[in-house]
Amino acid sequence: MTLKKYQLNYYLNVNTNKPLIVFFHGFMGNINEFDEAIKFLAEDFSYLILDLPGHGKTEVLKGDEYYKMEPIAQAIVNLLDELKINKCHLIGYSMGGRLALYLTLNFPERFIKVVLESASPGLATGAERLERVRRDAQIARKISRSLIQTDFAAFLSNWYNQPIFGYIKNHPEYDCMIESRLQNNPQELEKSLRFMGTGCQPSLWEKLRDNKIHILLLAGEYDEKFIYINTEMAKICEFAQVRIIRNAGHNIHFENTLAFVENIKRFLFAAS
Repeated sequence: MTLKKYQLNYYLNVNTNKPLIVFFHGFMGNINEFDEAIKFLAEDFSYLILDLPGHGKTEVLKGDEYYKMEPIAQAIVNLLDELKINKCHLIGYSMGGRLALYLTLNFPERFIKVVLESASPGLATGAERLERVRRDAQIARKISRSLIQTDFAAFLSNWYNQPIFGYIKNHPEYDCMIESRLQNNPQELEKSLRFMGTGCQPSLWEKLRDNKIHILLLAGEYDEKFIYINTEMAKICEFAQVRIIRNAGHNIHFENTLAFVENIKRFLFAAS
């Protein structure tokens, strides 16, 4: 008998005869990450949302290695099998975008079209990965020391000072977003960062060259780092296209929800 590795917290909304989208939130997000965007998509699509391991109410029932991308991806495929979802669209933000790309490249028969928001294929060289693992370990230690909510709130404030987030702190719903982030368990977030951070994941650059699934790459105009990464991705993958979204940094679906939704609808409904 195979021992269960995860207790996944998920919600499936079936809109009869409508195509299904699976949404993956980013680091420190949760099942409600895309709620605002889904309001504008629910009429035309079915959807599956979930807490990724290390986040929200999802539980990892076995060892720390099950916070890694590979077993998490297999757990997602198993969930799709359990729910009798043979093919679907994928939308992933940041960390969730990296997971979505891994699934796309390793289980291409399961996905129709894919939207990657502020995502990357990981790091190309071993030296880059080692340096990123070192940096992420430092951040993970800060998170693990943030067991008091006020300390965790201070960590989040510093996190969103990063240049990639642009002017997110000026958003009228910024405080609500922080409240949502505070619902996560810092000890679980630490494990997610240590085992599923950009430095730990398999590099997908080479595999991306052989991809045949249509991918929409979204980057915010204030997020210069991911504009560059996404442009490089599109150069080596003929089935990828880049869209730069105005008035947004890294978190496009939060900062410019309407433009995010408009681009998704146009892409998913377009003939391949």
